[in-house]
Amino acid sequence: MATYEIRVFGDPVLKTKAAEVTDVDAKLVTLADQMLELMYTAPGLGLAAPQIGVQKQLFVYDTGEGPHTLVNPTIRESSGEWVYDEGCLSIPGLYVEIARPKEVLLHGWDLDGNEVTLEADELLARLFQHELDHLNGVLMFERMTDDQRKDALKEWRRLQTEPPEPERPKRRLRLT
Repeated sequence: MATYEIRVFGDPVLKTKAAEVTDVDAKLVTLADQMLELMYTAPGLGLAAPQIGVQKQLFVYDTGEGPHTLVNPTIRESSGEWVYDEGCLSIPGLYVEIARPKEVLLHGWDLDGNEVTLEADELLARLFQHELDHLNGVLMFERMTDDQRKDALKEWRRLQTEPPEPERPKRRLRLT
């Protein structure tokens, strides 16, 4: 079984458009299971196949209602605007306010080959748009204003050069 890890900003695979899935088979189901495990470990709400170096139009997600997988997803409609702090497992530690459509209508297929149409708003709509961006080789830096991008790239470089903060020792309380 292949071992995957989440690719981070700078890896050229993240800038490449993923290929359409032509066959939903046992290998794809296994890939989705591995992606979910990695997503939960990270932890994150969604993970696209290109983020682990697999160039397939597939992403997994779980917003607290159980795991889901979408194959060859597309957004059919979008409306409104919602500004929210967005983060990315491929750009760990960085969160930036990004405006995206508030509502989307997503179309795709599940792992059983069934056609799926989902209406989503706010967080779920943002998640869908974010993961679809990954499938198209787009990172959240490209969704930022010029000033945001400049500040975000500066912060990303800082995060890469500074040692991580040491974990604070946990204090134990003794109850008597």
